[in-house]
Amino acid sequence: MTSSPFASRAMSNHQLTVSDLTVSYNRVPALHHLSFTAQCGQCVALLGPNGAGKSTLLKALCGLLEIETGAISFHGYSVRGPNREFAYLPQREQVDWDFPATVRALVEMGRFLRTSWWRRFGKDDSEAVDEAIRLMQLEDLQHRQISALSGGQQQRSFLARALAQQAHVFLLDEPFTGLDKPNQDNLKQLLRTLRDQGKLLLVSHHDLSTVTEIFDQVLLLNGELIAAGSVEEAFTEENIRKTYSTRVFSGPTHLHTHSHDHEHTH
Repeated sequence: MTSSPFASRAMSNHQLTVSDLTVSYNRVPALHHLSFTAQCGQCVALLGPNGAGKSTLLKALCGLLEIETGAISFHGYSVRGPNREFAYLPQREQVDWDFPATVRALVEMGRFLRTSWWRRFGKDDSEAVDEAIRLMQLEDLQHRQISALSGGQQQRSFLARALAQQAHVFLLDEPFTGLDKPNQDNLKQLLRTLRDQGKLLLVSHHDLSTVTEIFDQVLLLNGELIAAGSVEEAFTEENIRKTYSTRVFSGPTHLHTHSHDHEHTH
């Protein structure tokens, strides 16, 4: 497989550009003409009510969903379908935790995503896996079955897989859901560390009370883009009200109230 066209450029200068993106289910738009940009070295919150298109956007970016219109580019190169520069971490309830794999085996999957399933696993691969396991503080757990891990350990294992993949864009779908306070605090620090290393993190998130603590940028979605920008500029009461008090674009049966307290972590 040829080397990535991204590899020779300084990753901290990379930009993700989404232009006029529409994604539909059974011809009903879930995301409608969405456009935004985001830079590596940012931690971006995707905010919106249930059904607003947050998970749809993450899946479209990593190639799991076909896009109907629009384009995705990373540092000027078109992205269509799965791309090894993008690492997707699904919601924990979508993962089959009974799958018989150890932490190390899960992290090694990141190397196969980086290259190919039939290439021999070499020294560079082992070193990348070792480094990812070390960075996520999983050395003592690497031979444990993923089903035996706590929620926080499972999240760290998926982050380690993304690090081993040497991805530059991390797409996280509700990573804080189901974690207790210590594990939430640990995950917040991990996200800051990845951001400071020049990664771009797009994170679907529902606890509005923690947005300013964790994120630099926000995308407020409700089927279409309501607002985007820095936390200081875009995360305003008016934009929050617009996002959570209107009907979801693709779901006329979903009516959301003006209050967003129900979006906080329970």
